Amino acid sequence: MRLASNARKVTIRRFDSLCLRLDAMLEIPGKACGSCYLCCKVLEIEEFKKKAGKLCDHCVHEGGCGIYTKRPEVCRDYQCRWKEERSLSAQLRPDRVGTLLMDDPDSDEYHAVCDPEKPFMWRNPLVFKHLVAEAKSGRTVLAKAGLRAWRIFPDGHWQETA
Repeated sequence: MRLASNARKVTIRRFDSLCLRLDAMLEIPGKACGSCYLCCKVLEIEEFKKKAGKLCDHCVHEGGCGIYTKRPEVCRDYQCRWKEERSLSAQLRPDRVGTLLMDDPDSDEYHAVCDPEKPFMWRNPLVFKHLVAEAKSGRTVLAKAGLRAWRIFPDGHWQETA
């Protein structure tokens, strides 16, 4: 069965609406962004020509995005591990530890992304313990800040990468 162009648009809008409601239903209590907007600062967003470490022009300082419903695909695709993983405590909220925890969308790597102005925030004992545990589980773990990156190994040592 072939849908008319107009019907297809309505169906896609309904699907998008359903996805937003499903996302809201799946949220873990106590895991809302709140006043955290670290992702809006430390991630590079090519669509806006925004460099890592510069706050996005669309960021609302109280928390949130001024263009949330029209945000680019890269922002829609971003998944904050702290919000999704029940085992990550409130103490590991990104703005509290200065580090975003995330799966790399292009590989099986696990990333800890920090503000280039504070590149070693991943060395916070809570964050570092988590990163070592991820490395012990067999994942490649990288801490990143701007153009710098460090590999974290299962035995707890780390090394800057080129």
